[in-house]
Amino acid sequence: MAKASEGFSPLDRMAFNRFQWRSMVTTGMGVFTDGYDLSSVGIVLTLVLASFGVKSLTEWQSSLLAGSALIGAALGALLFGVLGNKGRKTFYGLDVTIMAIGAVLQAVVPNVDALIAVRFILGVGIGADYVLSPVIMAEHANAKDRGKTLAMGFGLTWGLGATTAAGLYLLLMAWHVAPDIIWRVVLGFGAVPAISVIALRRKMPETARFLARIEGDTEEARTVIQQATGTSLSTEWAVRPDQRPLAAFWATHGRRIATAAFLWFLFDIVAYSGILFGPSLIAKGLGLSPGLFQLLMEFGFVVPGALISVLLIDRWGRKPLQVLGFLGIAGCLVAFGAYQGGATAIPLISLLLYGGQNLMSQAGPGSISAAGMLGVELAPTKIRSIVQGITVASGRVGAALSAFVFPELFHRWGESGAIGFLAGVAALAALVTAVGIPETRRRSLEETAHDLESSSGSRVEPLVPSV
Repeated sequence: MAKASEGFSPLDRMAFNRFQWRSMVTTGMGVFTDGYDLSSVGIVLTLVLASFGVKSLTEWQSSLLAGSALIGAALGALLFGVLGNKGRKTFYGLDVTIMAIGAVLQAVVPNVDALIAVRFILGVGIGADYVLSPVIMAEHANAKDRGKTLAMGFGLTWGLGATTAAGLYLLLMAWHVAPDIIWRVVLGFGAVPAISVIALRRKMPETARFLARIEGDTEEARTVIQQATGTSLSTEWAVRPDQRPLAAFWATHGRRIATAAFLWFLFDIVAYSGILFGPSLIAKGLGLSPGLFQLLMEFGFVVPGALISVLLIDRWGRKPLQVLGFLGIAGCLVAFGAYQGGATAIPLISLLLYGGQNLMSQAGPGSISAAGMLGVELAPTKIRSIVQGITVASGRVGAALSAFVFPELFHRWGESGAIGFLAGVAALAALVTAVGIPETRRRSLEETAHDLESSSGSRVEPLVPSV
C-alpha cells in the first residue's frame, strides 16, 4: 500500500486546470461575501444610527455592533471545525445559507439591538466558511499552486468583497437614494453572492484526502482524483486511513497549531482595528467620508497587495512574505502615527502611509495567516478542520478584542498612541513568524503537515522552523 504522500501525488502534480478554477471560484465567492459583510457595517454605520434616531452609541453598544459578528464567527468556526471532520462537503452550502439569511435580516431590523443580534447570526455563517473554504480549497489544490490558489480564493476575493461594499454605497449616494434605503440595501446585498454559490457548493465533490484518510473510502477517493486530474489511476492505488486517536496529535503538532492560532490572533488585532474603525475614526482624521475611505483602502491598497501575494507566494514562500508583511505594517503605522501627529500633516501623505500598511498586510499575513493557510498546511487531514476551527476562532477573538479595546485606546491614548500599539503587535507577529513556523511552499500537504504514514505505520520527522 502506498504512502499517503505517494497516494495523493496525482493531485499534487496536476496542472492548474478547470477543476481547480471551478473549485476556487465556488469557495472564493463565500470569502467574497465574508469581506463584504464584515466591512459593510462600518461604511453605513452613521446612516444606521440616523435612521434609528440615535445620535451616538455608548462605548458598549459600539463595541457590540462591531464585535457581534466576530463573536458569532468564533463560535461558528469551533462548531464547524468539529462538523467538518464528519465531512467537508456535508456542511458545505450551509455556511453561505446562514450568511444569506443573516444579510437579509440585516436589511429589515427595527433597531440597533436587533442589528447586533442579527450580525451574531451572520457571524456564525462567516466562521463556518472560514473553516470549510480554505480546507476544501487546499485539499483539492496541487502542490505547486496551492499558495496562490488560497491567496486568490481567500485574500484577493475578501478584498474584492469589501471593495464592492464601498462601491455600492458610493453609487447609491451618487444616485441620491434615501439614506434609510441605502444602508438597508448595502447590508442586505450581502445575500446575493452567498445565494449565488449555494447550488455550486452542494455539487462539489468531497475531497479525496477526507475520503481516504478519514472515511477509508479509497474507491470514492480514486473517483474524485480521476475527476480532478482527468487521468486514470492504477487498480492498485490505495491510501491507508489514519487510525490515530485525535489526542495523539497534540503531542506531535500542538506547538505548530498554537503558533498558527497565535499569529492569526495577532494579525486580527491589527487588521480589524482598521476594518471596523478605519471608516469612522481614521477617515475622519483624514477628512474623508466612510465610503470613499473604504474604497480607496480596498481598491488602492488591499487588492494590489493581494495581487503581489499571488505573484510571490509560491516563489518566495509563505514565511518571508509574512515576515516582510508584518514588518511593513509596523513601519507604515509608526510613520503614519508620527506624521499624522504633526501640525503640518498633509492628508494625502497620511493616506498613503496608512494605505501602505494595508498593502503590506494583504501582500503578507492577510493572504497567509488570515487566509487560513497555516492551519490547513500544518495540520494532518485527520485534524485539519478542527485545527482550522481553532485558528479561525483565535483570529476572531483577536478581532473582537479590537472591537472592544481599540476605541478605548483611541480615546485614552489618542490616534498616535493607539496606532503605535498596533505597530508593536505587528512587530511581535513578525518575530513569531520568523522563529515559529516552517516553510511550506511547493510541498504536498502530507509533507507540510507531517502526515507521512506508510502501510507499516512508519513515520517521518516533521518539518522544523528555520530561523
